[in-house]
Amino acid sequence: VLFIDARKLADFGIGTYVRNLIAALARLDSENRYILFCGRDTPSSLPENFRIVTEKAPVYSVREQFALSWKLFRLKLDVYHATHYVLPAFVPCRAVVTIHDIIHLLFPEFLPNRLAYLYAQGMIRGSLARGARIIAVSHNTKSDLMETFRVSGRKIRVIYSGVEDVFRTPLAPAALQRSLAELGLARPYVLFVGNPKPHKNVPNVLRAYALAVRDLANPPALVCVGARGEQEFKLRQLALQLGLGDRLLLLGHLPQETLPAVYQGATLFLYPTLYEGFGLPVLEAMASGTPVVTSNNSALREIAEGYADLVAPLDVEQMAEAIRHCLSDPDHRAALAERGRLRAQDFRWERAADRTLAVYKSAIRSRLPMATDTSSRGTGGWTKEA
Repeated sequence: VLFIDARKLADFGIGTYVRNLIAALARLDSENRYILFCGRDTPSSLPENFRIVTEKAPVYSVREQFALSWKLFRLKLDVYHATHYVLPAFVPCRAVVTIHDIIHLLFPEFLPNRLAYLYAQGMIRGSLARGARIIAVSHNTKSDLMETFRVSGRKIRVIYSGVEDVFRTPLAPAALQRSLAELGLARPYVLFVGNPKPHKNVPNVLRAYALAVRDLANPPALVCVGARGEQEFKLRQLALQLGLGDRLLLLGHLPQETLPAVYQGATLFLYPTLYEGFGLPVLEAMASGTPVVTSNNSALREIAEGYADLVAPLDVEQMAEAIRHCLSDPDHRAALAERGRLRAQDFRWERAADRTLAVYKSAIRSRLPMATDTSSRGTGGWTKEA
């Protein structure tokens, strides 16, 4: 029996990972039994070997440590999969932990206080020690973990996330135009997708874009998708200072089902962030056939080098030159789009789920101590191969 923490199901980033991993496991595995630990949001249309347990304890809270421990104590489990870096205080079975990045430790200035830094550091360190297997979503994240915490990589397995097939499916021209019109978008436009967190580097995106289109007669709009919150006023003020006027469109958060059209309609996708543990928006844009300009750092280099134009995210002039080159050279854009499509083919959720299943089975066979020093409480419904 496998227990998966799915409480971040509706979130961005980790939520995309949780939703798609569960859906792929449901398609792939009909033999083993799964229990999903959910909050208010629950997945739909699951097969009979999946069961849902709900819990109101907030993620990253003291309460969750005890609430999860109590529920786990009452169940007979083989593996507990923490889909982010927090393990409960008591885990009476093998634990698998997915760690997406360590951005909180690399950029502590982005955290609200020192306590948040110590919490993240302690939880990640504990997961590395207690987990039978650690899943890193990129080789960059694996390297960050090994260097920051001075641990070996023997327990760490790199499993890339996938890209949903909906991004690979071209929309008919009429359907694409209708979807964009409903969002108030007119082509051409340059696209950025990301939240307002400081490492997303949005102010430098605006500065580079303004510099790149300064001498263009009819420059495309810059469309930013993602919740802005209190940052929206600052971004609009910066846009006015840069002379962008109404060429900056802040669309805010959009429903997931609208994103394929938004990507496919874009002339160019910008994602020059300061750090990413994986960088799924880059692959979504590539799968959509949109050329990409992204950063030459972290996991972005790992997944995009040779398939996108890479820039130093703090070098506004270099970023502007890459944007200018793409906008002025249709052949270059077409070449990037074709290479990006090929790269996106390497990232499939079925492959991620299959490799995750192999990690679960490897964790069961592991001779390492369990997450809590308690004897195993059963072998549940796992197949003989485990």
